[in-house]
Amino acid sequence: MTTTLNESSLLIAERALAAADQLAIQSGTVAGTRVIDCGVRATGSDAAGLMLAEVAMAGRGRVWLEPAAAPHASFAAAWPDCPWPVVAVASDAPVAACLAAQYAGWKVESSGFFAMASGPLRAAIGREPLFDTIGCRERPAVAVGLLETAKLPPADVCRDLAAAAGVAADALLLLVARTASPAGTLQVIARSLETALHKLHDLHFDMARIQRGTGRAPLAPVAAGDLAAIGRTNDAILYGGIVTLEVRGDDKSLEDVGPQAVSRASPAYGEPFARVFAKAGGDFYAIDPALFAPAVVEFVNLDTGRRHSFGGVAPGIVAASFAPADAVTATVGR
Repeated sequence: MTTTLNESSLLIAERALAAADQLAIQSGTVAGTRVIDCGVRATGSDAAGLMLAEVAMAGRGRVWLEPAAAPHASFAAAWPDCPWPVVAVASDAPVAACLAAQYAGWKVESSGFFAMASGPLRAAIGREPLFDTIGCRERPAVAVGLLETAKLPPADVCRDLAAAAGVAADALLLLVARTASPAGTLQVIARSLETALHKLHDLHFDMARIQRGTGRAPLAPVAAGDLAAIGRTNDAILYGGIVTLEVRGDDKSLEDVGPQAVSRASPAYGEPFARVFAKAGGDFYAIDPALFAPAVVEFVNLDTGRRHSFGGVAPGIVAASFAPADAVTATVGR
């Protein structure tokens, strides 16, 4: 029997709790809701980040780290001298894994609290218009969500999310990490495939054509603060992310959509994300949405055997973004 997206995520999270010491995570309860701290007060780890990413994908994808010295051949061909480890992700059910679950499609706000929410909890709530086109809404007995935030969620947020998902407070599980933590940084960079699918959805590409997908992006050093971490994690994908999609159908439509499916299609392309964000007054929604795409998208047409590749990596921008703050200041000052 196939488990729901939320049930699959719960199984992964419970296995992680059994290894909490090794992952450097902590669990507790807020207003009856279980909360797993993976990088707010807890130290967290890269292993916790891999777990977070697989929970976010509801078990419909795999996430792993490739060492800098031995990245996958497809990544090495596009970026032969990448000096950082690579976060790799793959899914045989990418629409469910990435759009119905992993996509950080909405924000959670309360007095003094802000988080970007993702995970299959979104499918349980099902309010986003995205679900009108991809389906995947569900009414599970349990709900599992991720919160990208610098604070543990307060009681009112837990109660509101449980009510919106239609589950009891003790049937809701929230995993939390700030961006400027090992787990938080890794789980965001594990969204290269999701970024490509969301961009294609925005371009009205037929999601049913996508059969499988893989994505890779360099793992940024953990930043000292969340704002810097947001810049680095975005740059990892926008300027260093490489995505391959196996699709069916005609080639002409792939040639048409490909140039629009990569970050360089945006007029905002060409600067580290932190600068773009600052110019937008710190408002994500004021940034040209075309920028939010991987650096490279490759289509493999399973029906015709043709490959179509678009975009290119920008190692210099990634290096500037990942450099220590004092090094960046010195570079800018010259």
